[in-house]
Amino acid sequence: MVVTGLAFLQHLGLITGQIAGLALLVSIWTGIAFGPVFFVLNLPFYWVALRRMGWVFTLKTVLAVGLVSVFSALRPEVLTFAHVEPLTGAVLGGVISGAGLLAIFRHRASLGGVGIVALYLQERTGFRAGWTQLLVDLVIFALALMTLPAGAVAYSLAGAVVLNAVIAINHRRDRYIAM
Repeated sequence: MVVTGLAFLQHLGLITGQIAGLALLVSIWTGIAFGPVFFVLNLPFYWVALRRMGWVFTLKTVLAVGLVSVFSALRPEVLTFAHVEPLTGAVLGGVISGAGLLAIFRHRASLGGVGIVALYLQERTGFRAGWTQLLVDLVIFALALMTLPAGAVAYSLAGAVVLNAVIAINHRRDRYIAM
């Protein structure tokens, strides 16, 4: 689901927030494919995951990040778009990615990076993971303004708001979390 959401954004030249957004920007800046950049940018966060969230969470997270990295490399071979209106693509990308992240979070894992820190903060302080992610996203979008047209950043921000609202509204400690 997350890779499908990212496909909408990549097709439109948009980004998302968190490490995935940073990986998209680095990919634009360097020409290196998203998958390897995403995987490498997540490496430092595994230490935090291991120390604060445990082995099981860390292993599931490494697996999830690895799968997104691999599937994003394979995706252009199986899914392309002829035309998507930018706001529609941004919102659909946000909803689909948000639902995918929610499923990953509910199974005690993340897609690395900011998600690890956001989940840790939510468990320890009660501050919603989606809002933590949105605050970090604002920094990512400030960087994006140096690279992308303002309209593309605005559409990207709309998608990120939708994605993080899905997480903030639906990921609560009092709801089902698989072990």
